[in-house]
Amino acid sequence: MITPIPALDSNYFWVIQPSADTNAVYVVDPGDAAPVIDYLVRNQLTLAAILITHRHHDHIQGIAGLLERWPVPVYGPDSEFIPQVTHKLNDGDLLQLAGITFRIIGVPGHTWEHIAYFSSSWNEISPPLLFCGDALFAGGCGRRFDGTAEIMWNSLQKLAALPDDTQIYCAHEYTQANLAFAVAVEPDNQELCARFEQVKQTRAQGGITLPSNILLEKRTNPFLRCQHPGIKIFIENEMHQIPETSAEIFGALRLIKDTWPN
Repeated sequence: MITPIPALDSNYFWVIQPSADTNAVYVVDPGDAAPVIDYLVRNQLTLAAILITHRHHDHIQGIAGLLERWPVPVYGPDSEFIPQVTHKLNDGDLLQLAGITFRIIGVPGHTWEHIAYFSSSWNEISPPLLFCGDALFAGGCGRRFDGTAEIMWNSLQKLAALPDDTQIYCAHEYTQANLAFAVAVEPDNQELCARFEQVKQTRAQGGITLPSNILLEKRTNPFLRCQHPGIKIFIENEMHQIPETSAEIFGALRLIKDTWPN
């Protein structure tokens, strides 16, 4: 079972409970200890380990508080900015946790050390799953802080190559704002427009829009669709430039989104 803990302005801290038969759980990107402690205590759960995707404070600020109560392993990228990491992970590594095998995918771009956790089959009935932090969002992607547009585009292509039914557990509830921008980019994409209307209804009722999945993102997320002619035309109209490669289109699209009114 995977449960979100809503926290801070828009974050979800994901709690992974591998089996209903155990009270040992794992938490992904705890940016604040208090809501995690509250959730675990209320549900009589115990923390087994912490998984980190990247260095930003809203993903790591809760580590110290959790370790005071549960001195557990901390898995994450090799970064001087996350000294609490006890087990450093790199692209291609395999992580075994209570019967779940995660393959680590390096996804630099949002930050240079960013990693994602992918499991192709964590039990007999669930589809593959992905914990991707801020690399890929429902309907969007994270801002580019480190490296070139080509580096981040290549990272997103790694994620787009995962199985279509892979469930995407990203770290923020940004879906409605992301899709508002996506509709401006591709107003003729009917599947995108329908998704936007559905998401608006879900949020109006206080619902969560996650997880998404890889196939839905490939059909409706402009940051995975930079090879489509309509995206290039949008860039040309907005920036009066003619980007050639998909990476250049991605870079221009990300710059436009950075200043787009929400």
